[in-house]
Amino acid sequence: MVARSGATRPLYSARMKRLYTLVLALALAACGRGPASGDFDPLALAQASAGHVGNPDAVVPPQCYTRTDGVANPCWTCHTARNGRNLTDDVRLQERYAFKHGGMRNRWDNLFQDRRTAIAGIDDAQMLTYLRQDNYSALRDSLRARRDYPGWRPDLDFSRGFDAEGFARDGSWWRAFRYKPFPGTFWPTNGSTDDIAIRLPRFFYSDAQGRPSREIYKINLAILEAALAVPDTVPDAQLRRRIEPVDESVAGMDLDGDGRIAGTVTLIRGLPLHYAGGAAGVGVTRHLYPINTEFLHTVRYLDPDAPDLASRRMKEVRYAIKTRFLAGDDLAEEYREEAAEDRSDRPPVFAGTPVTGVTSPFGWRLQGFIEDAQGRLRLQTQEEHQFCMGCHTGLGITVDQSFGFPRKRPGVDGWGTQSLAGMPDAPQAGQREPETLVYFRRARGGDEFRANDEVLGRYFPAGALDEAKVRAAQDLRELITPSRERALLLDKASLALVRQQDFAHGRDALPQPAVNVHRLIQNGDTGLKKNHAVYDDGRLWLDWPEAAGATPP
Repeated sequence: MVARSGATRPLYSARMKRLYTLVLALALAACGRGPASGDFDPLALAQASAGHVGNPDAVVPPQCYTRTDGVANPCWTCHTARNGRNLTDDVRLQERYAFKHGGMRNRWDNLFQDRRTAIAGIDDAQMLTYLRQDNYSALRDSLRARRDYPGWRPDLDFSRGFDAEGFARDGSWWRAFRYKPFPGTFWPTNGSTDDIAIRLPRFFYSDAQGRPSREIYKINLAILEAALAVPDTVPDAQLRRRIEPVDESVAGMDLDGDGRIAGTVTLIRGLPLHYAGGAAGVGVTRHLYPINTEFLHTVRYLDPDAPDLASRRMKEVRYAIKTRFLAGDDLAEEYREEAAEDRSDRPPVFAGTPVTGVTSPFGWRLQGFIEDAQGRLRLQTQEEHQFCMGCHTGLGITVDQSFGFPRKRPGVDGWGTQSLAGMPDAPQAGQREPETLVYFRRARGGDEFRANDEVLGRYFPAGALDEAKVRAAQDLRELITPSRERALLLDKASLALVRQQDFAHGRDALPQPAVNVHRLIQNGDTGLKKNHAVYDDGRLWLDWPEAAGATPP
């Protein structure tokens, strides 16, 4: 896309901007931030924001404004060649800036804020007290009986937690799984930790008579794991995936391909044709989730004294449900329409509202909650939901628009609350080098903005990557978790942003202003191609050492 000459046209008239500001101000007052304050209503701001989007280009993540200087390329992790059923093929975005006209000004102004004064005003004890408080239970209790809310109601009781196999103890059938964090922003060393739970529709955890069955659920989740987490380079008939122990006689099918149906197996060989139990009538489609698959994703502060750094307090609660199943020609048509939209200068528009949930063209409905100024979780605004769509539509790297489950650790080790302890730095599918090493090498830092001073000091002494030190790390926890000092620094930067309540200008809370970021973009050459720094081999899938049944080192 060629930049237009002349003055930049405003996205909205001054009158519309004033109206938008007024609507949000009134809603914030209703949420307890102004003179109209009363009982806290977690829906008020979202309800008032329906239909109002100040930045229609909020789908463009802040990381896309990275200054590459022609050599530093973190872009390959998201923008890559088509793979599996993902037909996006957006490698060109590594080579050329191709922003829509309205997105050529970087509106993520929080990247350039200096938060050092605000951080200095928060002592360690205050920060630790804050991040160890529960802000989820109040949201769950508040929405449980609301009759005016048609959206998703948080139904998982986190206070009861998960058992040793990752099943929620509250009987909700959510199941937590362990996964390798996506490179860059999602690493704990860059500000947050998180966890994800999955839930399939009821008949996936029921036997043929409709009775709830944990064993049937394990079998169906194992089949889904094989269908989603094995790379597209492996044909269905040659598929192999290590799974948790399941009983073939309960499944009623030969899962390990040994020609008989009997006993406990820990390997799926060949893609099963269908699921088990009450879901036996549902066919298995490679790299696509069944309809009504749900994900619950929480984003947490970094508690330096917690075993896996996860704070009790949640920064965000994110929910996704697949409401439409697309495959074959229907799926290909959606990709064609999205490509045509990308070539136009019109910002994307998504169906739904923040109150009902916002739906992508690929059939995923998203809903998110985020902290208000007092740390209470509130439903996100229309524009804040728009931001979430930036990573869950139209990226070349995703598998059925998802990130987490295709990166699940294989087998029984992959079930339970998130932990990086003992997790190997597995390479991406088709690559030989460890993923983190490749990221450091290509991005030339530990985050997209090359702003993580701790990683730079630890692994880039004198500005050069110490590859031997990266390879020597014993597990992923050692590689990508911050020191206690940095964890608290990042926590304080996040709290300063929460108090400011300016998520419309970005959620990245850097301790000091970013340097390697464009404020304005002129579309054209990124400089990466001429320096042989464009890569089309990025894959979400991983070549785990134990995935195909081998014993891990």
